[in-house]
Amino acid sequence: MHPADSPAHSSDPEDFNLKDTNPKLGERWPSGGAYGGRGWMNGERYASTFDLVEQMSYLYVRVVKAKDLPPSSITASCDPYVEVKLGNYRGRTRHFEKKMNPEWNQVFAFSKERMQSLVLEVFVKDKEMVGRDDYLGRVVFDLNEVPTRVPPDSPLAPQWYRLEDRRGEGKVRGGIMLAVWMGTQADEAFPEAWHSDAASVHGEGALNIRSKVYVSPKLWYLRVNVIEAQDVVSNDRGRFPEVFVKAQVGNQVLRTKIHPTKTASPLWNEDLVFVVAEPFEEMLFLTVEDRVTPLKDDVLGKITLPLDIFEKRLDHRPVHSRWFNLEKFGFGVLEADRRRELQFSSRIHLRVCLEGGYHVLDESTMYISDQRPTARQLWKQPVGILEVGILGAQGLLPMKMKDGRGSTDAYCAAKYGQKWVRTRTIVDTFNPKWNEQYTWEVYDPCTVITLGVFDNCHLGGGEKTNAANAARDSRIGKVRIRLSTLEAYRIYTHSYPLLVLHPHGVKKMGELQLAVRFTTLSLANMIYVYGHPLLPKMHYLHPFTVNQVDSLRYQAMNIVAARLGRAEPPLRKEVVEYMLDVDSHMWSMRRSKANFFRIMSLISGLFTMSHWFVDIRQWRNPITSVLVHILFLILIWYPELILPTLFLYMFLIGLWNYRLRPRHPSHMDTKLSWAEAVHPDELDEEFDTFPTSKSHDIVRMRYDRLRGVAGRIQTVVGDIATQGERVQSLLSWRDPRATSLFIVFCLFAAVVLYVTPFRAVALVAGLYYLRHPRFRSKLPSVPSNFFKRLTARTDSLL
Repeated sequence: MHPADSPAHSSDPEDFNLKDTNPKLGERWPSGGAYGGRGWMNGERYASTFDLVEQMSYLYVRVVKAKDLPPSSITASCDPYVEVKLGNYRGRTRHFEKKMNPEWNQVFAFSKERMQSLVLEVFVKDKEMVGRDDYLGRVVFDLNEVPTRVPPDSPLAPQWYRLEDRRGEGKVRGGIMLAVWMGTQADEAFPEAWHSDAASVHGEGALNIRSKVYVSPKLWYLRVNVIEAQDVVSNDRGRFPEVFVKAQVGNQVLRTKIHPTKTASPLWNEDLVFVVAEPFEEMLFLTVEDRVTPLKDDVLGKITLPLDIFEKRLDHRPVHSRWFNLEKFGFGVLEADRRRELQFSSRIHLRVCLEGGYHVLDESTMYISDQRPTARQLWKQPVGILEVGILGAQGLLPMKMKDGRGSTDAYCAAKYGQKWVRTRTIVDTFNPKWNEQYTWEVYDPCTVITLGVFDNCHLGGGEKTNAANAARDSRIGKVRIRLSTLEAYRIYTHSYPLLVLHPHGVKKMGELQLAVRFTTLSLANMIYVYGHPLLPKMHYLHPFTVNQVDSLRYQAMNIVAARLGRAEPPLRKEVVEYMLDVDSHMWSMRRSKANFFRIMSLISGLFTMSHWFVDIRQWRNPITSVLVHILFLILIWYPELILPTLFLYMFLIGLWNYRLRPRHPSHMDTKLSWAEAVHPDELDEEFDTFPTSKSHDIVRMRYDRLRGVAGRIQTVVGDIATQGERVQSLLSWRDPRATSLFIVFCLFAAVVLYVTPFRAVALVAGLYYLRHPRFRSKLPSVPSNFFKRLTARTDSLL
């Protein structure tokens, strides 16, 4: 185990920056090594599929099976298992009861960096209920004689070995089939192997430390168009029902509006949209209900429909509607009632389809990683390949206590498109080295890959996943990389700060070391993508409302988290929610400030331009003012040069900024996020539950603060509305004198502009606007005075 001394956390803002690294990627095999010329390959060779990570060498031992093992003299049977020993590291297979010819097919991997011996021993033992296990035999290997294998070479064929006695002086009864070789993490056996650096993990916990690749479930939008119903009879025969339809798929419940008139044949024509996942496990459950009182609804009929009977639609063409007979709720107890139900039943008219032309949003649109529609027939060809080497982490903080000291069992998860990956868990170290490489197909470069580091809290194997106090994998930090910011074919090797916002402030939890390469396949396809709509065309032909998008995204997140949580090993709900930013829509004073200052930084460019123009008008720099006058005269005399000059100026600015272009991907910016100067109470509010769990006094204080902020926003919005209403009042005759003056001015201006060349008008207006301050009054201009006197609708506000 690594020493568990936690690194000192520095609050220096420089620690939050991205750092360049220089890892030894794709390190070559040496022509000779510590184990002699026979142990290593004589020629140099690359592990081509793992060229973005540092090579890690392992000794692999595959224990296949045994035969003809001797029975115990006491029980006349054998409960065999195998123990693989290299120095102080011991790995064991599972044992079989009363089996003379067991088959294990298990792989053990010993890190070359931690090898403490040049001798590998494989023991076959008989498990005893009481006392020490019986020794059946062993096989010994000299590591100098172990061959080396690098994919894509075929796997090494296992061989039969006769068992030796304890002292190695003779053979004993029985044999074992083994394969022993030196390899790297590129070996096919690596993900499923038992690792020596996780020797302390046993039982089900050993399954939770393996690296895995997951695929998100295929999500569909289920559109239920409730058209009408017929012969709907109220339970109270003396009144017409106030009818609405409630639809449920899993835990998603939607309902139509109550029909405005009381009738037995209501008409709605409303769309109810759900998120469903293949394979379809839920049913569509529809009920027609009567609003008897505001607190009581009577069920008048119901129907349950499987989802696989509905048509899968790829475009906007309408699907056929169908009538369905409703079952009477609670009906059919008596046979006479059943016969009567068959003779007469209410009906409902539905148009239901599975939408294949939409992309089901399961993540925030700001960090979207996939934009393809659900139907595979509509997918385009990929435009590139994304390769990510997850090298390791540095300086992680202790996340839990183990044996009286801080400990961290870290793994990294990555999500792009429908593919999720999870590295193996490195046990009890603050500087884990994963060196695992993964590849994704890229269909749109304007997407984001998300990587998160977590602390594995399920190494004991006995945790109850559904318990209220179940262990949860702790978040260590997250990194986002937008692919459009990456240059093609370049390898980016950086150390990204892992920043997490806690109730007491932002904290650096460590650094994640990555190697990223984005390869483009076709320049023509890339150009086409940049002019193509961001989402499939159905999002624009039949768009969802903002509330629908938020609700459907939340349901899609829950479905993805539930399905991935059923995998083995599970990708747990807290991991999926953190990677998908499930709480990004919640209110936060800090985020509001950050967004406000983002807007101000955009407007600051306009302010700077206006200040520069004011300086021109004030002749603060006479040379610049003269040059602007000359440029203005040239553009007036040759107006056809205006647009070419503008575009040429932007072209030159772009060339000038090329030398200042960013050299590294973007990362979490604490200043932009307004995380460094945030008030503690605002952070406490951000981490509050919804609905709130705070005391009434705190809630009242936060409500008053929110009212103050909203009051200022209200004033700004009111001022904007006032300016717009003043423009409208120019021709509305709300102020008869102002409108009369304005229309007389419009008539005069029309005559003057008709008889005067446009160049002369533009020249006079420009020179008048740019006139020297000696010829300008400090009082507001006449148009400004006239505009500010116009009326607005503020007089009509209560």
